Amino acid sequence: MSTDLFSRDGFDAFLSGLPAVSFVDQWESHVAKVDDKVFAALGDSNCNWGDKIVIKVSEESFEILTAIEEIGQAAYFAKRKWVSIGRSAPLGEDELRHYIRRSYELVAAGLTKKRRGELAISLPLA
Repeated sequence: MSTDLFSRDGFDAFLSGLPAVSFVDQWESHVAKVDDKVFAALGDSNCNWGDKIVIKVSEESFEILTAIEEIGQAAYFAKRKWVSIGRSAPLGEDELRHYIRRSYELVAAGLTKKRRGELAISLPLA
């Protein structure tokens, strides 16, 4: 990967390019939110769930991704179709970026149309 999305700097650099994203440290991890709703979390070796990225996925993607080694149902988010992706998962950088963007879109789509307009969020992302 040219940008290490599993590092805080790489994670922040990529996600900061999405509209209305904020970051907070909670749950022993670094969390990305859109309008105070979580769409991605970065764990590290100090986190109780390890060096992973956690994202929301569609039902179909959940079935596909959880069949891949180093990707599984995320702890604490399991009932809402969240996956945990380990650093050694066999996803390319473009694939990982796609799934992170898609997580953002899934969560942002849950906001009202008015609120998305106030935050300058246009879906789907280009």
